Amino acid sequence: MIKPAKKEGRKVTFINPMDCIGNYIMPNRNGATNEFSCQVDITETEDYIVGKKAEGLKGFGLLHVVLTAYTRMLSQRPGINRYIRGQKVYARNDIQYSLVIKKEMKLEAPETCIKLITEPSATSYTIFDDINQLIEENRGDSEDNGMDKVAKVLAYIPGVLLKFTVWLLKTMDYFKLLPRFLTIISPFHASMFITSMQSLGIPPIYHHLYDFGNCPLFISIGLPYTKYELQADGSVVRKRYMEMKIVCDERICDGHYYASALKLLKRYIEHPECLDTPPKEVIEDNRQKAKK
Repeated sequence: MIKPAKKEGRKVTFINPMDCIGNYIMPNRNGATNEFSCQVDITETEDYIVGKKAEGLKGFGLLHVVLTAYTRMLSQRPGINRYIRGQKVYARNDIQYSLVIKKEMKLEAPETCIKLITEPSATSYTIFDDINQLIEENRGDSEDNGMDKVAKVLAYIPGVLLKFTVWLLKTMDYFKLLPRFLTIISPFHASMFITSMQSLGIPPIYHHLYDFGNCPLFISIGLPYTKYELQADGSVVRKRYMEMKIVCDERICDGHYYASALKLLKRYIEHPECLDTPPKEVIEDNRQKAKK
Protein backbone atom coordinates (compact mmCIF):
# COMPACT_ATOMS: atom_id res chain seq x y z
CA MET A 1 0.00 0.00 0.00
CA ILE A 2 1.20 3.50 -0.85
CA LYS A 3 1.57 5.96 2.01
CA PRO A 4 -0.13 9.37 1.59
CA ALA A 5 2.03 12.38 0.73
CA LYS A 6 3.16 14.55 3.64
CA LYS A 7 1.52 17.61 2.05
CA GLU A 8 -1.81 17.38 0.26
CA GLY A 9 -0.88 19.62 -2.67
CA ARG A 10 1.03 22.58 -4.05
CA LYS A 11 -0.36 25.79 -5.49
CA VAL A 12 -0.70 26.06 -9.27
CA THR A 13 0.78 29.41 -10.24
CA PHE A 14 0.26 29.42 -14.01
CA ILE A 15 -3.48 30.13 -14.23
CA ASN A 16 -5.45 32.05 -16.86
CA PRO A 17 -6.59 35.41 -15.31
CA MET A 18 -10.18 34.75 -16.36
CA ASP A 19 -10.10 31.43 -14.54
CA CYS A 20 -8.84 33.18 -11.40
CA ILE A 21 -11.85 35.50 -11.52
CA GLY A 22 -14.16 32.59 -12.25
CA ASN A 23 -13.14 30.88 -9.02
CA TYR A 24 -14.61 33.81 -7.11
CA ILE A 25 -17.72 34.07 -9.29
CA MET A 26 -18.34 30.37 -8.64
CA PRO A 27 -17.13 29.94 -5.04
CA ASN A 28 -18.91 26.63 -4.37
CA ARG A 29 -18.13 23.31 -6.00
CA ASN A 30 -21.72 22.41 -6.80
CA GLY A 31 -22.22 25.78 -8.49
CA ALA A 32 -19.28 25.03 -10.79
CA THR A 33 -20.15 21.51 -11.92
CA ASN A 34 -20.61 20.07 -15.37
CA GLU A 35 -22.26 16.73 -16.11
CA PHE A 36 -21.04 14.26 -18.68
CA SER A 37 -22.47 10.93 -19.82
CA CYS A 38 -20.96 8.38 -22.18
CA GLN A 39 -21.44 4.83 -23.38
CA VAL A 40 -18.30 2.74 -23.06
CA ASP A 41 -17.82 -0.29 -25.32
CA ILE A 42 -16.73 -3.04 -22.92
CA THR A 43 -16.82 -5.94 -25.39
CA GLU A 44 -13.02 -6.31 -25.25
CA THR A 45 -12.99 -5.28 -21.60
CA GLU A 46 -15.15 -8.21 -20.52
CA ASP A 47 -12.85 -10.62 -22.35
CA TYR A 48 -9.94 -8.98 -20.53
CA ILE A 49 -11.73 -9.46 -17.18
CA VAL A 50 -12.34 -13.16 -17.97
CA GLY A 51 -8.62 -13.51 -18.72
CA LYS A 52 -7.67 -11.90 -15.41
CA LYS A 53 -9.97 -14.25 -13.50
CA ALA A 54 -8.36 -17.18 -15.32
CA GLU A 55 -5.00 -15.91 -14.06
CA GLY A 56 -6.28 -16.31 -10.51
CA LEU A 57 -7.47 -12.75 -9.81
CA LYS A 58 -10.72 -13.84 -8.20
CA GLY A 59 -13.26 -11.03 -8.05
CA PHE A 60 -11.53 -8.91 -10.71
CA GLY A 61 -14.15 -6.73 -12.35
CA LEU A 62 -15.09 -3.48 -14.06
CA LEU A 63 -14.43 -1.41 -10.94
CA HIS A 64 -10.77 -2.48 -10.99
CA VAL A 65 -10.52 -1.65 -14.69
CA VAL A 66 -12.07 1.80 -14.28
CA LEU A 67 -9.83 2.69 -11.32
CA THR A 68 -6.71 1.52 -13.16
CA ALA A 69 -7.75 3.33 -16.34
CA TYR A 70 -8.37 6.53 -14.37
CA THR A 71 -4.95 6.20 -12.74
CA ARG A 72 -3.31 5.71 -16.13
CA MET A 73 -5.20 8.74 -17.47
CA LEU A 74 -3.88 10.85 -14.57
CA SER A 75 -0.33 9.77 -15.45
CA GLN A 76 -0.84 11.43 -18.85
CA ARG A 77 -3.28 14.23 -17.92
CA PRO A 78 -2.22 15.25 -14.38
CA GLY A 79 -4.27 18.47 -14.51
CA ILE A 80 -7.37 16.42 -13.66
CA ASN A 81 -5.76 15.68 -10.30
CA ARG A 82 -6.11 19.27 -9.13
CA TYR A 83 -8.47 20.78 -6.59
CA ILE A 84 -9.76 24.13 -5.36
CA ARG A 85 -9.03 25.49 -1.89
CA GLY A 86 -9.69 29.06 -0.88
CA GLN A 87 -10.55 29.92 -4.52
CA LYS A 88 -7.01 28.90 -5.52
CA VAL A 89 -6.02 25.92 -7.68
CA TYR A 90 -3.72 23.25 -6.26
CA ALA A 91 -2.06 20.21 -7.80
CA ARG A 92 -2.51 17.13 -5.60
CA ASN A 93 0.67 15.40 -4.47
CA ASP A 94 -0.76 11.89 -4.66
CA ILE A 95 -3.70 9.95 -6.07
CA GLN A 96 -6.56 9.12 -3.71
CA TYR A 97 -9.90 7.50 -4.55
CA SER A 98 -12.96 7.37 -2.30
CA LEU A 99 -15.65 4.73 -2.53
CA VAL A 100 -18.46 3.50 -0.31
CA ILE A 101 -18.91 -0.19 0.44
CA LYS A 102 -21.45 -2.11 2.51
CA LYS A 103 -19.96 -4.21 5.29
CA GLU A 104 -22.39 -6.93 4.22
CA MET A 105 -24.73 -7.29 1.24
CA LYS A 106 -27.85 -6.83 3.36
CA LEU A 107 -30.36 -3.97 3.38
CA GLU A 108 -29.72 -3.26 7.06
CA ALA A 109 -25.92 -3.58 6.84
CA PRO A 110 -23.98 -0.37 7.57
CA GLU A 111 -21.92 1.40 4.93
CA THR A 112 -18.37 2.59 5.28
CA CYS A 113 -16.15 4.75 3.11
CA ILE A 114 -12.68 3.58 2.12
CA LYS A 115 -9.84 5.44 0.42
CA LEU A 116 -7.42 3.93 -2.05
CA ILE A 117 -4.06 5.66 -2.29
CA THR A 118 -2.03 4.79 -5.36
CA GLU A 119 0.60 6.18 -7.73
CA PRO A 120 0.60 7.06 -11.46
CA SER A 121 2.63 3.97 -12.38
CA ALA A 122 0.06 1.56 -10.87
CA THR A 123 -1.05 -1.41 -12.98
CA SER A 124 -4.24 -3.49 -12.92
CA TYR A 125 -2.49 -5.96 -10.61
CA THR A 126 -1.53 -3.21 -8.17
CA ILE A 127 -5.04 -1.76 -8.06
CA PHE A 128 -6.60 -5.21 -7.68
CA ASP A 129 -4.41 -6.16 -4.73
CA ASP A 130 -4.79 -2.81 -2.96
CA ILE A 131 -8.54 -2.39 -3.38
CA ASN A 132 -9.29 -5.98 -2.35
CA GLN A 133 -7.11 -5.60 0.73
CA LEU A 134 -9.00 -2.43 1.70
CA ILE A 135 -12.38 -4.08 1.16
CA GLU A 136 -11.44 -7.12 3.25
CA GLU A 137 -10.15 -4.89 6.06
CA ASN A 138 -13.45 -2.98 6.18
CA ARG A 139 -15.96 -5.78 5.67
CA GLY A 140 -17.95 -7.79 8.21
CA ASP A 141 -17.06 -7.36 11.87
CA SER A 142 -13.94 -5.30 11.22
CA GLU A 143 -13.19 -2.33 13.45
CA ASP A 144 -14.30 1.11 12.34
CA ASN A 145 -11.84 2.93 10.10
CA GLY A 146 -10.60 6.45 10.81
CA MET A 147 -13.48 8.25 9.11
CA ASP A 148 -16.09 6.10 10.86
CA LYS A 149 -14.55 6.97 14.23
CA VAL A 150 -14.53 10.70 13.48
CA ALA A 151 -18.15 10.53 12.28
CA LYS A 152 -19.22 8.80 15.49
CA VAL A 153 -17.56 11.52 17.58
CA LEU A 154 -19.26 14.26 15.55
CA ALA A 155 -22.62 12.49 15.84
CA TYR A 156 -22.51 12.92 19.65
CA ILE A 157 -22.38 16.73 19.30
CA PRO A 158 -25.80 18.45 19.72
CA GLY A 159 -27.36 19.85 16.54
CA VAL A 160 -26.56 23.57 16.88
CA LEU A 161 -23.01 22.89 18.06
CA LEU A 162 -22.55 20.34 15.27
CA LYS A 163 -23.55 22.97 12.72
CA PHE A 164 -20.92 25.29 14.20
CA THR A 165 -18.34 22.48 14.21
CA VAL A 166 -18.92 21.77 10.52
CA TRP A 167 -18.65 25.49 9.75
CA LEU A 168 -15.40 25.63 11.70
CA LEU A 169 -13.99 22.62 9.82
CA LYS A 170 -14.96 24.20 6.49
CA THR A 171 -13.32 27.49 7.48
CA MET A 172 -10.14 25.71 8.57
CA ASP A 173 -10.12 23.80 5.31
CA TYR A 174 -10.53 27.03 3.33
CA PHE A 175 -7.41 28.48 4.97
CA LYS A 176 -5.37 25.22 4.79
CA LEU A 177 -5.56 24.77 8.57
CA LEU A 178 -7.07 21.27 8.71
CA PRO A 179 -4.63 18.75 10.20
CA ARG A 180 -3.17 16.45 7.55
CA PHE A 181 -4.46 13.31 9.29
CA LEU A 182 -8.03 14.56 8.74
CA THR A 183 -7.57 15.18 5.00
CA ILE A 184 -6.01 11.72 4.69
CA ILE A 185 -9.00 9.89 6.18
CA SER A 186 -11.67 12.26 4.84
CA PRO A 187 -13.49 10.82 1.79
CA PHE A 188 -14.23 14.40 0.71
CA HIS A 189 -10.53 15.11 0.14
CA ALA A 190 -9.70 12.91 -2.83
CA SER A 191 -8.78 12.84 -6.50
CA MET A 192 -12.07 11.21 -7.41
CA PHE A 193 -15.14 9.64 -5.80
CA ILE A 194 -16.53 6.56 -7.54
CA THR A 195 -19.69 4.52 -7.09
CA SER A 196 -20.74 1.35 -8.89
CA MET A 197 -24.42 0.59 -9.45
CA GLN A 198 -23.70 -2.88 -10.85
CA SER A 199 -24.32 -4.76 -7.62
CA LEU A 200 -27.58 -2.81 -7.18
CA GLY A 201 -28.71 -3.61 -10.71
CA ILE A 202 -29.70 -0.01 -11.56
CA PRO A 203 -28.45 2.60 -14.07
CA PRO A 204 -25.76 5.09 -13.00
CA ILE A 205 -26.72 8.44 -11.52
CA TYR A 206 -25.36 11.98 -11.71
CA HIS A 207 -24.02 12.23 -8.18
CA HIS A 208 -23.46 15.69 -6.74
CA LEU A 209 -20.05 16.87 -5.58
CA TYR A 210 -19.52 17.88 -1.96
CA ASP A 211 -19.01 21.50 -0.89
CA PHE A 212 -16.91 20.23 1.99
CA GLY A 213 -13.44 19.01 1.10
CA ASN A 214 -11.93 19.30 -2.37
CA CYS A 215 -12.89 16.23 -4.43
CA PRO A 216 -13.32 17.61 -8.00
CA LEU A 217 -14.93 14.66 -9.74
CA PHE A 218 -17.56 11.97 -9.13
CA ILE A 219 -17.95 8.93 -11.40
CA SER A 220 -20.91 6.55 -11.41
CA ILE A 221 -20.82 3.34 -13.44
CA GLY A 222 -23.86 1.24 -14.27
CA LEU A 223 -24.87 -2.30 -15.06
CA PRO A 224 -23.47 -3.60 -18.40
CA TYR A 225 -26.00 -4.19 -21.16
CA THR A 226 -26.12 -5.75 -24.63
CA LYS A 227 -26.80 -4.02 -27.97
CA TYR A 228 -27.09 -5.58 -31.42
CA GLU A 229 -25.71 -3.18 -34.01
CA LEU A 230 -26.32 -3.26 -37.75
CA GLN A 231 -23.11 -2.99 -39.74
CA ALA A 232 -22.56 -1.42 -43.17
CA ASP A 233 -22.42 -4.87 -44.82
CA GLY A 234 -25.81 -5.81 -43.37
CA SER A 235 -24.47 -8.07 -40.64
CA VAL A 236 -25.47 -7.71 -37.00
CA VAL A 237 -22.80 -7.56 -34.31
CA ARG A 238 -23.36 -8.15 -30.60
CA LYS A 239 -21.80 -5.42 -28.45
CA ARG A 240 -21.55 -4.93 -24.72
CA TYR A 241 -21.76 -1.45 -23.21
CA MET A 242 -21.51 0.25 -19.86
CA GLU A 243 -22.93 3.69 -19.16
CA MET A 244 -20.74 6.06 -17.20
CA LYS A 245 -21.88 9.36 -15.71
CA ILE A 246 -19.40 11.98 -14.54
CA VAL A 247 -19.90 15.16 -12.51
CA CYS A 248 -16.83 17.42 -12.46
CA ASP A 249 -15.63 20.74 -11.08
CA GLU A 250 -14.97 22.88 -14.15
CA ARG A 251 -12.59 25.22 -12.29
CA ILE A 252 -9.57 22.91 -12.08
CA CYS A 253 -8.79 22.98 -15.81
CA ASP A 254 -10.30 24.10 -19.14
CA GLY A 255 -12.86 22.22 -21.21
CA HIS A 256 -10.39 21.12 -23.89
CA TYR A 257 -8.17 19.50 -21.27
CA TYR A 258 -11.17 17.79 -19.66
CA ALA A 259 -12.34 16.45 -23.04
CA SER A 260 -8.89 15.10 -23.85
CA ALA A 261 -8.62 13.40 -20.46
CA LEU A 262 -12.07 11.79 -20.58
CA LYS A 263 -11.49 10.50 -24.12
CA LEU A 264 -8.25 8.95 -22.88
CA LEU A 265 -10.07 7.37 -19.92
CA LYS A 266 -12.67 5.85 -22.27
CA ARG A 267 -9.93 4.47 -24.53
CA TYR A 268 -8.12 2.81 -21.63
CA ILE A 269 -11.34 1.17 -20.40
CA GLU A 270 -12.20 -0.10 -23.88
CA HIS A 271 -8.67 -1.38 -24.56
CA PRO A 272 -7.29 -2.32 -21.14
CA GLU A 273 -4.37 -4.55 -22.16
CA CYS A 274 -1.92 -1.67 -21.71
CA LEU A 275 -2.94 -1.44 -18.03
CA ASP A 276 -0.98 -4.62 -17.21
CA THR A 277 2.30 -2.71 -17.38
CA PRO A 278 3.39 0.71 -16.04
CA PRO A 279 3.20 3.70 -18.41
CA LYS A 280 6.30 4.46 -20.45
CA GLU A 281 6.24 8.02 -19.14
CA VAL A 282 4.57 9.80 -16.23
CA ILE A 283 3.85 13.46 -17.00
CA GLU A 284 4.18 15.97 -14.17
CA ASP A 285 1.62 18.73 -13.71
CA ASN A 286 2.88 21.95 -15.33
CA ARG A 287 2.12 24.23 -12.43
CA GLN A 288 4.85 26.87 -12.58
CA LYS A 289 4.74 30.27 -14.26
CA ALA A 290 6.10 30.32 -17.77
CA LYS A 291 9.60 31.81 -18.03
CA LYS A 292 9.96 34.92 -20.17
